[in-house]
Amino acid sequence: MAIKLLAEDDRPREKFLQKGKSSLSDSELLAIIMGSGSREEDALELARKILASVNNSWNQLSLLSAKDLMKFKGIGETKAISIISALEIGRRRAVQQIPEKAIIGNSNDAYMVLRNQLSDLRTEEFWAILLNNNNKVIHVSQLTHGGISQSIVDVRVLYKTALDHFATGIIIAHNHPSGSLKPSREDVSITQKIKEAGNTLNIQLLDHIIVTQDSYFSFSDSGLL
Repeated sequence: MAIKLLAEDDRPREKFLQKGKSSLSDSELLAIIMGSGSREEDALELARKILASVNNSWNQLSLLSAKDLMKFKGIGETKAISIISALEIGRRRAVQQIPEKAIIGNSNDAYMVLRNQLSDLRTEEFWAILLNNNNKVIHVSQLTHGGISQSIVDVRVLYKTALDHFATGIIIAHNHPSGSLKPSREDVSITQKIKEAGNTLNIQLLDHIIVTQDSYFSFSDSGLL
């Protein structure tokens, strides 16, 4: 059944126009993104099934690839791309909401700045928060993106970026797509290299944050700096 054949109160687009976007359920929003269902299921039923498979979590849905989505009958390449694109727009909007000149007072502040960039990625990325003398954020930069288990950062690139912005302190961060918060030997090693290089340049490494989808690990809080 296509959306146009549903009772008027149940039509997501009509409901959107009559009652506003906030009146729509998650499944109705997803149904609008998809546009139609399959021969066996209407768009709402298919949307409910997809969301149920990820415990009704948009964060979990954002981890699915196009191939994962196309396993659902009624989801072809075009619909899969539409769903992923809509979720990516939401992620980018959240990224743009980083407050200018935020003050970093603890590891949670740093996590909140980078959570939207790193929490739901399928591959590792390495980011840096650059700070001034008052621990105000002056720049946030993505330095590398890599594979599923590792993203190598070039220490020279990191400190060139810091010097270009006249930073006096930095916080580095990367994500673990596996969900593990335990630092690897490589994580510990690169942290020490970055710290030593910073000492030479008089730019203090304040923390290294490992981000997973719903939590984080702080080297500073754990006494590893």
